[in-house]
Formats: sequence, C-alpha cells, structure tokens
Amino acid sequence: MQLEDQGRRTGRRLIALLALGIAWIFVLSVTGNQVRAQGDPNSNVRPPANAVTPAQPGTIAPSTGEPRPGHYDPEMWRNVRKGLQGQVSIPDKKAGTLVQSGGEIWRNTRNGPLSRYGAYALAGMLALLIGFYLVRGKVRVEHGFSGFHLVRFDTIERVGHWLMATSFIILALSGLNVLYGRYVVRPLLGEALFADVTMWGKWLHNHVALAFAVGLLISFVRWVRHNFLDVTDIVWIAKGGGILVKGVHPAAKKFNFGQKVIFWLVMLCGVSLLVSGLSLLFPFQFGLFAKTFGAINWMAQLAHYNPGLPTALTPVEEMQYATLWHAILALAMSCVILAHIYIGTIGMEGAFSAMGTGEVDVNWAKEHHSIWAEQALRSQDGSSSGTAPPRPAPAE
Repeated sequence: MQLEDQGRRTGRRLIALLALGIAWIFVLSVTGNQVRAQGDPNSNVRPPANAVTPAQPGTIAPSTGEPRPGHYDPEMWRNVRKGLQGQVSIPDKKAGTLVQSGGEIWRNTRNGPLSRYGAYALAGMLALLIGFYLVRGKVRVEHGFSGFHLVRFDTIERVGHWLMATSFIILALSGLNVLYGRYVVRPLLGEALFADVTMWGKWLHNHVALAFAVGLLISFVRWVRHNFLDVTDIVWIAKGGGILVKGVHPAAKKFNFGQKVIFWLVMLCGVSLLVSGLSLLFPFQFGLFAKTFGAINWMAQLAHYNPGLPTALTPVEEMQYATLWHAILALAMSCVILAHIYIGTIGMEGAFSAMGTGEVDVNWAKEHHSIWAEQALRSQDGSSSGTAPPRPAPAE
C-alpha cells in the first residue's frame, strides 16, 4: 500500500506538471504563430523600419503604369518561386534552382497547422482526462483489497516497460522543446540557459532513442502473444471496459481491449518514430520517403489510381517529410501516453503496483482481468503444494 500511495502521489505530481506545461504551450501557441508569421522581435536580423513588406508568395505587384527597368516577367518569377529548375555551367546542377519552394511549404506547415493542432490535441486530451476524473472519479477496487497477490509482470517485463517509458518521456520533452521551445520555454529560461537546455536536449534525444528501441523490443517480444484481438474484446467494448459504470466488470485476459489498442499504437508509432528518426540522423543514406512514396504509387496503380506522389526527392526534401511525419507521430503518441499515465497512477486504484512491484491484489485482478486471474490462481494452486493462501470471494 505504501508503494501504491507513492505511485498515486507521483502520478498527481506528474499530471500537474504536464498540465502546467501543456497549458503554457496551448496559451502561447497562438502568440507563437503570430511571432513566426511576423518575425521574431528578439532577432538581431530585421528589416529597417522604412522597408517595404514584400507581397505574399504567388501574388503579382500592382501595376503603376510606369515602365519597369530591366526584365520583369511575372510568370517567370512565379515559376522561379515555385522551384523552376534552370541550367548552370558549374558541376553542382542543384544550383540551377534559385528557390527551393518546398522549404517554405515545410516551414509554414511546421510553424502553422502542426504546432497549432498539436497544442490543441495535447490540451484536449488533458482536459478530457480531468473531466473524466471529475465525473467518474477514481476506479476503485469495489470488493476491497484481499491482501493476497498475484505476480502480473516479471522483472524482464518491468525493465522493458520502464526503459521504454523513461526514455519516451525524455524524448517527448526534448522533442516538444524543438517544436515549441523557442516561443514557449525561452521566455521563461532566458537566452543562455535555453541554449544550454536545447543543446543537451538534442544530445539526449539522439542517444536515448537507442534505449527506447531496446525497451520497445523487449515489450514486443514478451507481450505480443497476449495482444491479439478475440471475442472477449467485443464484450469488453460493449460494456465500456467497466470504467464508465460502477459495478460492471467485463471479463478480460491478461490485457483488455484498451490495453491492446495502446500496445499496438505504441509499437507501430514507436517503430515509425525510430525509422523516421534514423532517416533524420542519416539523411543521405536511406531515401526512406522516396521509396515509401514509390511503393504507395505502385500499390495505388494496381487499383487503377495514380496519387502522383513524388519518388525523386533530394536529401533536404527527405528531411522535410521526415521531420513532419516524426512530429505528427510523436504528438499523437504523447496524447496516448498521457491517458496511459493517468489510468496507471491516479485513475485506477491498485494499477500502479502492477509495474511497481510486479504484483497485483487478487480482487483487483478478478475485477479487471478475471480470465487471467483464474488462470493465474490455478497455476499458483498447482505449484504451491498446498501452501497457497485462501482464495478470496469472487469479485462479481
């Protein structure tokens, strides 16, 4: 119980810190978007006060009726702005492109919809969890703790989980700093400290990813056989997992449907994050997105549809696609992990001990994982040679 209380306190503190951080990101995200659109006022490189603001991309300057000096062809310059490839006499043929228009599209997407909707998603998930807690409250063990325990996760499973969880938190915080730090964290820390934090965060992000990969692999190997869908999941869904209405306890095996969804989301998103991160670390080696787009085009053409995705990408374009995809997945996975942290700490009584000590109370197991609990009790009875503790009354 002491460990359970410590887990609840840790969960409350973590949720509170996350709430403050996400609220700060959410409040300043609009301000940050405006700063990005207008230019950073703290920048040392700014146009003079009497400078003329250029027209938006794709627009043509209004005619004044006076002849313009030199060559002025609006159509030509519009094409240059879109990435027109010219001819050059030097060996580097890429120099024939005066404007790499994809860079502007990437910047506008990253600093606009990606950061804005990412903040909305994080704040929305946090608001949903707070609202659920206020309405439903903590999911209690209705029959009380029996005092007898079942081993739910062994040492290897817990090591894999905590390795993956700890490394993901470091990766998420350092990644959020990359996306929002300049406009959210820097005003709080100041220029010098923010520079140091960002430098160390970048170093950690690149190296802690290996620990995340190891934890992901351990968790997959140990748990994949328990996470395939079956008929019990249909009943679990129909009863809302037993967390919406008190007194309802749908049967479940070692993992219920909600846990299976989290497992596959973490595995698929985690692998994709690792692959896209690897392509960012080594942008000239893989051509990941060009190959992916080529495969999608090929499969779509089998269905007589041509999506027209590009298959010849420069290393810079590869990095642009990789950073956007990496950030989208990371934000989505952060929302999922917020819900996982909530239910494993302050949201459900008795849940934290499963990963804290590896053991859970028998009544908790019978209420939330009755099929697995019965199997574990039979196994314990058969291996204890008559020394098993008295079986508690059924939780149903």
